[in-house]
Amino acid sequence: MHAKYGIVRVTVASPTCSVGNPDKNVEAALSVLTSVQDSDVVVFPELSITGYTCADLFRQQLLLDRSEEAVARIAAKSQHGQLIFVGVPIAVGSQLYNCAVALQNGKILGAVPKQNLPNYNEFYESRWFRGADGNEPKSIHYAGKQVPFGIDLLFSNGMDVIVHAEICEDLWMPIPPSSYAAIMGANLLVNLSASNETVAKCTYRTELVANQSGRCVAAYAYASAGPMESTTDLVFGGHCLIAENSQILVESARVGDGSRLIRNSQWATADVDVQKLQTERRVLSSFGEARRLISKEYRTICGEPGQALNQRGLLRKVNGTPFVPKDSSSLNRRCAEITGIQVAGLAKRIESIPSKKSCIGVSGGLDSTLALLVAVEAYRGLGLPPDNITGLTMPGFGTTSRTKNNALQLMEVVGIKSKTIDIQEMCLETFKAMKHQPFGLEISDLNVEQFSERLQHLTAEQLKNGDLIFENVQARIRTMLLMSHGFVLGTGDLSEMALGWCTYNADHMSMYNVNCSIPKTLVRFIVDYVAEHRLNRDQGDSLDDRGRIPDPTGRLYSTLKDIVATTISPELLPHSNDQITQSTEDHLGPYELHDFFLANFVRNGFSPEKILFLSDYADFTKSYSRDIREKTLKVFIKRFFSQQFKRSCVPDGPKVGSVSLSPRGDWRMPSDADAELWLKWAETTH
Repeated sequence: MHAKYGIVRVTVASPTCSVGNPDKNVEAALSVLTSVQDSDVVVFPELSITGYTCADLFRQQLLLDRSEEAVARIAAKSQHGQLIFVGVPIAVGSQLYNCAVALQNGKILGAVPKQNLPNYNEFYESRWFRGADGNEPKSIHYAGKQVPFGIDLLFSNGMDVIVHAEICEDLWMPIPPSSYAAIMGANLLVNLSASNETVAKCTYRTELVANQSGRCVAAYAYASAGPMESTTDLVFGGHCLIAENSQILVESARVGDGSRLIRNSQWATADVDVQKLQTERRVLSSFGEARRLISKEYRTICGEPGQALNQRGLLRKVNGTPFVPKDSSSLNRRCAEITGIQVAGLAKRIESIPSKKSCIGVSGGLDSTLALLVAVEAYRGLGLPPDNITGLTMPGFGTTSRTKNNALQLMEVVGIKSKTIDIQEMCLETFKAMKHQPFGLEISDLNVEQFSERLQHLTAEQLKNGDLIFENVQARIRTMLLMSHGFVLGTGDLSEMALGWCTYNADHMSMYNVNCSIPKTLVRFIVDYVAEHRLNRDQGDSLDDRGRIPDPTGRLYSTLKDIVATTISPELLPHSNDQITQSTEDHLGPYELHDFFLANFVRNGFSPEKILFLSDYADFTKSYSRDIREKTLKVFIKRFFSQQFKRSCVPDGPKVGSVSLSPRGDWRMPSDADAELWLKWAETTH
């Protein structure tokens, strides 16, 4: 277990089975255990010691005695803190129970009897077993020891993981026992099963496992009997699955999936993040409140901590782009859903504006482009002509002809009113009024042309040192012009909000911001999605029956494509030969990394050390050195803390995903919080 990060390695196994022969089944189990020694928890199928299909042989005392000896043999071999669950019949007085037995470090920790017995169609369990109801003895004498017994047992390895065991049919009930156990603290639910294969049963089984893990905000490990168990009328598939909070992490091959004939033991292993699950449960306050509905108490059997195998690597997939689906069809659905939410939210706000007029700053960059596209679709959807929108492009000292031309063409082809206001003269006069010398230049006797010429000859060192007043004045004059035109649509995105990459009371402010909860890594894809899927190339100047934006000439398509390919920049520093010199990512670090950090910091509550650890295994779209990742994470933490004051007073905007920084809803943080605790990791990395 990665004890520091709450990551637990779990194996679900379907060993070969010899029906009615515990000795052979023990050897098969021990062989599997030899192969998965680095797993913290190993789960075997229901009645794996004897075989599920023993039928009336379960009444044979010899089989029960030999099964007890078999369990003791496996317990004796258990080591390294590995928690093992095996299935075995156990006689308690005059009753026989179908049980899951927990083993660790040479000990039998406890036995959990099955509660719900199937007795329909091909199943006849009530012929041999009794369903447990909580009135059973609290302990039994088993394998020479006094062993805890009952349906109220939870198992802990002394770290973050708390395990509850249920058996096959228990999961198929309206309220599975694991639901109660999860509410009482279990975060890893294991199921010892013998589920036979019939047509389409696999799909339902998989959905059950995924859904139960989601409802319980837990990991769910399901191990089923394999094809060597098959006898008489039934065929067992050996289907093994592990899910985490509604997502299937891994599943094994099974009978009927088109793979080769299975005659050997098989298993599936995954790393589950119980720390992430615990964070999610704390966020979902209703999850904890559900405890009041449960009157029963659970006994927690504490085993010994396993070895902290921090050098074994990581098996679980780490998504380097948590906001951007990998699959193109999923990505398209995500983009369609997001734009639909944006349009619906903005439409409601437009309906509340008496004049129905709005304005937007159009820079020729990604964010303002997305906001404008959403605005046009909202107005058209309300039956209002898009010329109710006034678009302002306000070229400054860093504006290039590429972005300016894209802004002008974009406004023209979508049919809004367009204004161009050059802000250079106003900015220069503001500098003079402030007695500010941009980049150290004396400007009192300069006109705009002369000042622009001087800017072109700034040294690399002067540009590197920057001039915050020079940038902020441009941003605030643009906002002043926008606000003077009426109702302002904001364009800033979630990533910029997290980093505070905006000028306070400038691009930071608007009357409604449609992009406020969309991360930068996703904005580019949404604009590209609109270009590829939301344009109508047919003749006509209105939305078609699918709500697509008219683009009969194809100019909108080509403009959007060029905007998608443009370097991300605020264009507030002087350009060089009409080329963008100010790259946001060169200054802050890659947005892909910042969005990865944002999701894991805000959504999952992970420590910086864990985030950096996960970044070692993340499938980013490109390779980032450890040094770049450390440097960018440090930038993220410093800016996230220091820029909270900007987030404390941002305008309304639609929440579109699970990560939002709205101070009215999802993220409440003191503006003056100390980041020292979160930056201590940086002191020990070099």
